[in-house]
Amino acid sequence: MLRYILVISLFMNFLYASELGISEKLGDIVSLDLKFINEKSEEVTLRELMDGKPTLLTLNYFRCSGICTPQLNDMADMLGRLDLKENVDYKVLTVSFAETETGPLAAAKKRNLLASMTRAFDEDAWSFVIGKDGSSKVLADEVGFYFQKDVLSNGNVEYIHGAALIVLSPEGKITRYLNGIDQLPFDVKMSLIEAADGKVGPTIAKTLLFCFAYDPKGKTYVFVWEKIAATVMITIVLVFFIWLVKSGRKEEDHQKKGEDNE
Repeated sequence: MLRYILVISLFMNFLYASELGISEKLGDIVSLDLKFINEKSEEVTLRELMDGKPTLLTLNYFRCSGICTPQLNDMADMLGRLDLKENVDYKVLTVSFAETETGPLAAAKKRNLLASMTRAFDEDAWSFVIGKDGSSKVLADEVGFYFQKDVLSNGNVEYIHGAALIVLSPEGKITRYLNGIDQLPFDVKMSLIEAADGKVGPTIAKTLLFCFAYDPKGKTYVFVWEKIAATVMITIVLVFFIWLVKSGRKEEDHQKKGEDNE
């Protein structure tokens, strides 16, 4: 019975992960004509943002109270130590999928992150943009980044999502996923060098972190009891169903043996 419970639990977690998180689409090409609003409130295309260079892509939202902030803070720290020249060897693009956010908010986020860096960083190399007419959702789907809108009881809107750094070739090919909130400069450097040649590489890390599971005050991760409870409840129901089926079969076998003995 324990074996059945473990198998079913793993299966239910797999189903949940397929609805959120990241489904890798290595080798796929993103739509370079998608339009976004940048931190200057200008309309720009993905092609213009990438400017024919390998690009580091993150999908976040600027008012995020969860892992977006530590992810972007770590990104700023990592970029400051990266042994490549920004705006020459690569571009960086942070896309907000909360399309109600504004250019000034994106500009403030960019300004704060650049100010936190330990060296001068070309501000034109890192763009902060907001989706326009659903473009952020299209891009997210194309790279296999799935998120869910969550309206809280107080009316505030949050998003449940994972954290990953996605590497694109100059032509927009998805060449690598670096999952999680912290990345090593060496891993990023090698990913960009390979992306420049259009080479597709393996995923660096497999652990996905969900935004609502991060406690920014404690700077740690907490269990999402609703998800766990739902998984446990469904598992119990399925196990009970299997038990009923097996019990029914045993009863039928017992009756047949009794009839044969008569």
